[in-house]
Amino acid sequence: MGIQVLIVEDEEKILSLMETFLRTEGYDILTATDGATAVRIFAENKPDIVVLDWLLPQMNGLDACRKFRQLGEPGIIMVTAKTEETDKIIGLEMGADDYLTKPFSLRELSARIRSLLRRMNRGGSVGKSNELRRGDLTIHEDSLQVFKGLQEVNLTPTEFKLLHLLASKPGRVYSRMQLLQHAFEEEFVIDERTVDSHISKLRKKIDDDQSVYIQTVYGFGYRFGANHEN
Repeated sequence: MGIQVLIVEDEEKILSLMETFLRTEGYDILTATDGATAVRIFAENKPDIVVLDWLLPQMNGLDACRKFRQLGEPGIIMVTAKTEETDKIIGLEMGADDYLTKPFSLRELSARIRSLLRRMNRGGSVGKSNELRRGDLTIHEDSLQVFKGLQEVNLTPTEFKLLHLLASKPGRVYSRMQLLQHAFEEEFVIDERTVDSHISKLRKKIDDDQSVYIQTVYGFGYRFGANHEN
């Protein structure tokens, strides 16, 4: 298992963006939308990093942070719209290791996580030595290679990014916009349907009559078949 990150955020759009981005960065992701659920998930999984919103329903971020410290020693990044220095001090005194003020870029969040992992001496792998096995597909993130059985499948960088994201969480539905944001990163793409062309080419390379890996969710996007999870 690679580095596991628990994201605690009650705004679903922000949560989805962070989850999708960090998953493609190679992290194993857990999510919660309230403090009480986050504490339960943490107790069950003991993730390496917690990205924790300050204002949460049921249990606020400060109380959740205190609970995490009682249960283990994760790296905690507090995320909040509060900008006063005293608020930052309170968060750090409650056990947070770092502080990120909204709005922030996903790249900044990723950089903060890497920095925190280095301080924790856990930054060596960040999931890069892992491979995904899905049916007869083997996906090597470190070498950007994909094998179908013993035969290597030649994918473009965009096709690899799409496949790795979908295969990382079988059954999870991703919208075209979510897929585009990661396949094209900062490139400006007007038409979300652009992803359909890339998915079509990807399917021709990995799908056959016996194994349909990428499934269409009509009116929304795509998912990797849950029946292929190994």
